[in-house]
Amino acid sequence: MATYLLKKSYQLKDLKKTNFNDLWNSRGVFTTMWIFGKPFKILFFKSHIKNLIKSLTIYKLNKPYLKKNILKFIKLNLNKNKKYNHLLRIAVNKNIISISLRKKKKFKKKFNLKLINYQRIEPEYKNLKYKKILSHLSNLDTSKSDVALCVDNKILESGTSNILFVSDNKIYSPVSNFYKGITFKFFEKKLVKIIKKNIFIKSLSTYDEIILIGSGKGVVSVETIQDTKWIRKSLKFYKILLKIYQTELKKCSIYN
Repeated sequence: MATYLLKKSYQLKDLKKTNFNDLWNSRGVFTTMWIFGKPFKILFFKSHIKNLIKSLTIYKLNKPYLKKNILKFIKLNLNKNKKYNHLLRIAVNKNIISISLRKKKKFKKKFNLKLINYQRIEPEYKNLKYKKILSHLSNLDTSKSDVALCVDNKILESGTSNILFVSDNKIYSPVSNFYKGITFKFFEKKLVKIIKKNIFIKSLSTYDEIILIGSGKGVVSVETIQDTKWIRKSLKFYKILLKIYQTELKKCSIYN
């Protein structure tokens, strides 16, 4: 069960506070950002907001002054005197802006994936159609487990993150039908090359490492995959990615 520091919803028509609604499964979009430290910083903040507004425009939900109002509510609900290590979630549909803060989990070294046969609705966008994934995650200890979404025996993404696969010192990601998160795009720019390839379940034995990357996860190495014989063979690229990520954290500026 997530520990929430804040849960607020506001009506778009008059910007007045209303009963909290997480908006899951409504027609809309969301973004999740890591807020940390004192004074606090928000990792990849500008990229998250830019992508949120772009997605709202695609879904024909963007309105005059919406970006301004989102930024207003973020400032209104954050405390400069507090030390954070939380995930800041902004969700928007045609009627409501919802803001929540939940404590960021510390992930176990022995991290496991569970394969499920499911593909997100319109997976190229960070939309709110997440109820089925959340129902699977509710049965897991998410500090040490996640689900991997699979269709036609191909692995696409995890329930919360992008997945990278390492074989023969090369990094691979699925070809399509998954959401390219902000952290994924960051590593696309930082790494020499991420090779696009269909990742078939039957070919898992050819991969030495499986790495989860995302706003909530940061960089997490998978140790095993449930109901398969796959087990991690190396931590080499996990350590490389983690170092790149930690360097970016140090460069992150104080939010103001």
